[in-house]
Amino acid sequence: MHDQAQNFARWRTYRDSVRQLSLRNEHELEDLGIARGEIRDLARRSTYGMRG
Repeated sequence: MHDQAQNFARWRTYRDSVRQLSLRNEHELEDLGIARGEIRDLARRSTYGMRG
C-alpha cells in the first residue's frame, strides 16, 4: 500500500510539473532554458530520476 501511495504522489508531482510548465509562454520558457518539447522529459527526470 505504501508503494501505491508513493507512486501516486510521484505521478501527481509529474502531472503538476507538466501542467505548470505548459502554462508558461515561449518567452518564459526561453528564460528558463526550456523548449516546449522538453517539458515532459524534464518533468519525468525531475520526478522519477529517469532519462529519455
